[in-house]
Amino acid sequence: MTTPILRRLEDLRALRRDWTQKGETLALVPTMGALHAGHLSLVEAAKAACDHVVVTIFVNPKQFNNPEDLANYPRTEHDDAEKLAPYGADAIYVPDPDQIYPEGYATTISLTGVTEVMEGPNRPGHFEGVATVVAKLFLQSGADRAFFGEKDYQQLMVVKRMARDLDIPIEVIGCPTVREASGLAMSSRNMRLSPAAVAVAGQLNPMMEAAAERLRAGEVYAAQEADMRRQLADLGFSEVEYIDLRCAETLCTMERLDRPARMFVAAWLDGVRLIDNIAV
Repeated sequence: MTTPILRRLEDLRALRRDWTQKGETLALVPTMGALHAGHLSLVEAAKAACDHVVVTIFVNPKQFNNPEDLANYPRTEHDDAEKLAPYGADAIYVPDPDQIYPEGYATTISLTGVTEVMEGPNRPGHFEGVATVVAKLFLQSGADRAFFGEKDYQQLMVVKRMARDLDIPIEVIGCPTVREASGLAMSSRNMRLSPAAVAVAGQLNPMMEAAAERLRAGEVYAAQEADMRRQLADLGFSEVEYIDLRCAETLCTMERLDRPARMFVAAWLDGVRLIDNIAV
């Protein structure tokens, strides 16, 4: 059975009112579409946790600092609906642009701290766009829980902080990154890689895991970073924006493993910007 698509806020809220009156819970899975197995794993987790699941699809212009990136972002609404059909989502919310940013819209949510490293300097305005649209989706849906993948770990930290700071009554849950057999983190951007580049990209995660093992053995991070930069250059990555070891809670930089940490990488291959992170 095809999952119903809602385009107007009033229709979403009518559904939510009905479920609330019955004492039933709602999970939200916010996406920008071009769904893959990683997104579908979030729907499965949401379905297991709540009575109802709404998946949102909205390509948010405010989180793209590069107009070309926005123009190239895949839009596959029909295919997405077909992929969701077996997973039991109750509705897909694909809001018309005026339902998110009506005429005269003038509000932006910005955060400090967790937004000022890694993706923040490299993508000006990105996290303001993320925080703003996610806050709107949380408030529009009145969801009890929201599910996000850990692949965009910094984004997950931003969303958790935003919801906590604004007292939005929702539980934000992070779910493990879903990977290809090679270890490549699933991403809508992978669709833009050539077959040869996909094979090269698959070497990124094993490289990170090997560096993590050396860190667990007591080696310092600076040596691992330098080694990884050399390896990425040899593989044909055109630019490495960052390779960081950071505290899993605060995103502060670390040199040795003295508390739970994550390793983060952002690099360009075949004209596509790839990001990944792993727990260390």
